Amino acid sequence: MATATATRWALRGRGYEYCNCDFGCGCNFGGFPNSKDGSCRALVGMEFSAGHCGDVDLSGVKCAAIVAWPKAIHEGNGKAVFIVDPSTTDAQVQALAQVLSGDLGGMPWELLGPTMQVIGMQKVPITIEGEGRRSTFRAAGIAEGRGDVFKNPVTGEDHLANIDLPDGFIWKRGECGQGSFHASADGLSVSGENTNWIFYEFDWSNA
Repeated sequence: MATATATRWALRGRGYEYCNCDFGCGCNFGGFPNSKDGSCRALVGMEFSAGHCGDVDLSGVKCAAIVAWPKAIHEGNGKAVFIVDPSTTDAQVQALAQVLSGDLGGMPWELLGPTMQVIGMQKVPITIEGEGRRSTFRAAGIAEGRGDVFKNPVTGEDHLANIDLPDGFIWKRGECGQGSFHASADGLSVSGENTNWIFYEFDWSNA
């Protein structure tokens, strides 16, 4: 929980989550990855439609994280490399560092931040193509995630699936599909082929 003296922050926007779990991601159901080796390795992109940290405006900022935990997220020992678009100012970077580390409290970062060590930060152009489940998230020269819908194995038609998490602390409704991703920077590399991919909208704060 945020203390009375903590800087207030709020972020709304879209999330792009590509990870090495099987479809749906076991973490969303039982708290443990259902990847082949039990690890959680992911590329997570974020685009803020509105946001602030104190008097720093974060509206329009695009950023991403390359993250890897050896086991379940809550068991810790994770590593992360953060990526921001070159248009991001130093003040915005500093504000995001406070929020995403969990130092200012507020979900989901007060839980996620302490589970990982930030080992690097990159400033490269970030682009997003497509919409919803059919989105591609790129950080130039570092990372790319491509999302698509599931396909009916008999007819080949789109097969839509959503996850509703009324008590979810990262998102409440995820649009699921199949994705492929790769990301590498500062000695941290993650990848997946036809693995879990979820598009979602978020509304976070420490209010």
